[in-house]
Amino acid sequence: MPRKPGAAGPRGPRRLYEQARRAWDRPLTAYYLILGSSLLITVLGLVMVYSASMIQALEYSLPASYFFQKQFVAAVIGTALLLIASRMPAKLHRALSYPLLVITVFLMVLVQVPGIGHAVNGNQNWIYLGGPFQLQPSEFGKLALILWGADLLARKQDRRLLTQWKHLLVPLVPVAFLLLGLIMLGGDMGTAIILTAILFGLLWLAGAPTRLFAGVLCVAGFVGLMLIRTNENRMSRLECIGAIDLGPEGECWQAVHGIYALASGGWFGSGLGASVEKWGQLPEPHTDFIFAVAGEELGLAGTLSVLALFAALGYAGIRVAGRTEDPFVRYAAGGVTTWITAQAVVNIGAVLGLLPIAGVPLPLFSYGGSALLPTMFAVGLLIAFAREEPAAKAALAVRRPGVRWKTMRRRVKKRPSGER
Repeated sequence: MPRKPGAAGPRGPRRLYEQARRAWDRPLTAYYLILGSSLLITVLGLVMVYSASMIQALEYSLPASYFFQKQFVAAVIGTALLLIASRMPAKLHRALSYPLLVITVFLMVLVQVPGIGHAVNGNQNWIYLGGPFQLQPSEFGKLALILWGADLLARKQDRRLLTQWKHLLVPLVPVAFLLLGLIMLGGDMGTAIILTAILFGLLWLAGAPTRLFAGVLCVAGFVGLMLIRTNENRMSRLECIGAIDLGPEGECWQAVHGIYALASGGWFGSGLGASVEKWGQLPEPHTDFIFAVAGEELGLAGTLSVLALFAALGYAGIRVAGRTEDPFVRYAAGGVTTWITAQAVVNIGAVLGLLPIAGVPLPLFSYGGSALLPTMFAVGLLIAFAREEPAAKAALAVRRPGVRWKTMRRRVKKRPSGER
């Protein structure tokens, strides 16, 4: 029923709901969600890296801020990459996809060359660049697969070839398997899981039939199960899901002490810097298990805030992918969203004891420049795509100072001569 002129609008909860719904549907909502949530996660991650790494740095006879300084430098470089990526047009991103893939594969091959590649925690996936700097090429492989796969699928969609299975799978799946094979040569099961999730995300966005999707999933699951069963370390990680006991030989030490850290945090935590588990009890407190330290120092309120920020980032990425008409933007935005959310779920699930420990960092939050740089570039991609939506582009144009000033000048009526 139409409302009479002068009648009062909805009040109370309904009015708040309507205001929230209108704000949520605004053109720039996704843009601000991506920018705000990613920056907040990164800043909070810097704080937690400093807090979680102090003791380990002192154990290595290093300054207490050693790991924080390296992460801060990586964050500054990553911010520059984010800004560059956010200003680059989609055509330039597509042009960079093939060179990035070739360079990444070349570096991943170099990792397996004796004397060049180095092993860390049993996984040979690092290249030392000199001094304290090192590079993990497999982290850039995620970004390379997304950009190259998005460009490939977009070109095939323009030619209406994705309805054929051979065009849907080839060469996307063989190239993904090449990257997975190079990663597994170094023994990095965690990165292989995330890369597989990205592949499935791209196939899902491309409209892969359920039978095909299920078939590829079954093959990947079987291969993964065989890789786990043939490795004693991976089997022990699988057996530590939900463990509350350290085990006869302490094989579940990290999983159990991660639960201890979360349990001792309470509602609001013990305070920044007051973690007990980081004093030699919890392995990798500033990398894989930084979420446990955050739970101990910031409590349930802090961990839920981190989860909310990742949920906001994931929602915004899905919104960008769902509202665009450009197939490349849809595949790239969907791939980046799959990457960040899947890696966050795997990391947090391992800390909570719901998933096996995969050894993957929490995106934008954990220590590690090799993981931070490509992730921040990927966030810049999402920002660029969110800015390019027609409604968002128009809203941003109106908010420019020059445009706003001209608009205001048009609204001012000229007064007759002599009028005061």
